[in-house]
Amino acid sequence: MEKFFKLKENQTTVKKEVIAGLTTFVSMAYIFFLNPQILSQAGMSQLAVFIAAIFVATFGTLLMGLYANVPFALAPGIGMQAYFTYTIVFGFGFKWQQALAIVFMVGLLDIVITLTHGRQAIVKAIPEELKAAIGGGLGVFVTYIGLKNAGFINFVVSGASIMTVNDKSYAGGTVKGGIDSILASGSVTPELTRFTQASALLALIGLLILTYLVIKKVPASFLITLIVTTLIGIPMGVTSTHLCAATSLPHAFADFTNTFGAAFGSNGMGSLWSSWSKASLAVVTVFAMGLTGLFDAIGTLIGIGNQTGIFSKKDQEAFVADNSFNSKMDKALVVDTFTTTLAGAVGTSNTTTLIESATGVASGGRTGLTNVVTSIGFLAMLVLSPLVSIVPTAATAPILIMVGIMMMGEFKKIDWSDLAVAIPAFFTSLFMGFSFSISYGIAAGFIFYILVKLAQGKRKELSPILLIVTAFFLANFVLLAFI
Repeated sequence: MEKFFKLKENQTTVKKEVIAGLTTFVSMAYIFFLNPQILSQAGMSQLAVFIAAIFVATFGTLLMGLYANVPFALAPGIGMQAYFTYTIVFGFGFKWQQALAIVFMVGLLDIVITLTHGRQAIVKAIPEELKAAIGGGLGVFVTYIGLKNAGFINFVVSGASIMTVNDKSYAGGTVKGGIDSILASGSVTPELTRFTQASALLALIGLLILTYLVIKKVPASFLITLIVTTLIGIPMGVTSTHLCAATSLPHAFADFTNTFGAAFGSNGMGSLWSSWSKASLAVVTVFAMGLTGLFDAIGTLIGIGNQTGIFSKKDQEAFVADNSFNSKMDKALVVDTFTTTLAGAVGTSNTTTLIESATGVASGGRTGLTNVVTSIGFLAMLVLSPLVSIVPTAATAPILIMVGIMMMGEFKKIDWSDLAVAIPAFFTSLFMGFSFSISYGIAAGFIFYILVKLAQGKRKELSPILLIVTAFFLANFVLLAFI
């Protein structure tokens, strides 16, 4: 064990690694309750998603430890969960099976980019302020979803602002057969809820508890909040304590068989290419999703690894200049990309190296032994499958809000006093929330960045890669206009 993980070389011990592994596990356990809730809105089985997430997280985390020998755990990322449900399924109209196929293709794209060292060219091509804006924009997007799920925001829709009902023009009067959907103009007004509903009140209680715990830097703040809020919800009538055979582990595995490989079925990969409009939209989505995941993974690895010395200066230089895969960061990215491919195949959203890994690193974790302990903890969570269905949305919404707030820390890297920087950064980040789409935010930011550079007479600063990416986005917008 000492020789394999190089414990002395990394100035750590078995005891430190075990403690760090348990710390990371406890900090990340909430993910397995949050992920099923978000993806089930897209039509997927909660239990199937629960099993898939544990399977992928265990595999990715263990492989990261054994191959890259670093203490970074992998699991479905919150931003990508939201992207899967609210952008790909709700926004673009794809089926959840098609969304899984897109996740699988994102993994394949990332594998190609990683193995050919193309990620270096992409990372260098995207300006630092836009990278920061993408990270902060994810925070805006996730926070907005958390506020909506918590029931904190209502929307006032006047009759005059209604444009279509059930996808048909609306000129007033009654609607036969009931209302399935409403499209309203920008005159819709958001307002704060009055907290008369038990679920919104419970979410507020959970947010207050989580805020206190986070400020106090209590370990496992997210998991504690999820458990306590769920328990408080019982007397409030929000948490359902009904357990039946349908929530058992055998039933969960039965559901999992319906999700496993769904990406490759007739409703998945086979139907993505049924029309030119759908195929082109899928291609653009794959690229945008892959780009977001790439920055997310690199940002987390560099952010934690550099501060703690897990990635030495020599290792960082090898990542940028070396064409081999000898550096820890290279190996970590290889694992990250292959795990996302597996995620699409077994039935969950994109995986990423989670920032919660920082808790284990802060506890002394320095090698892959930490990940071995964490992955064992993930696998043990299978016995908790009956509890997945009883956790209310009000218990997970505060976590989304807090994670979003934390992700907004990327905004400090942007010089908002310089309009040439602020304008593209604004459209990249805040437009993600306003348009309810991560890819649209990235597209808007790229377009305005090019416009700003042309206005400044600095067209030579525009990389060919950035121009090509933006051309794809523009082509997608033109296509959507004719759908």
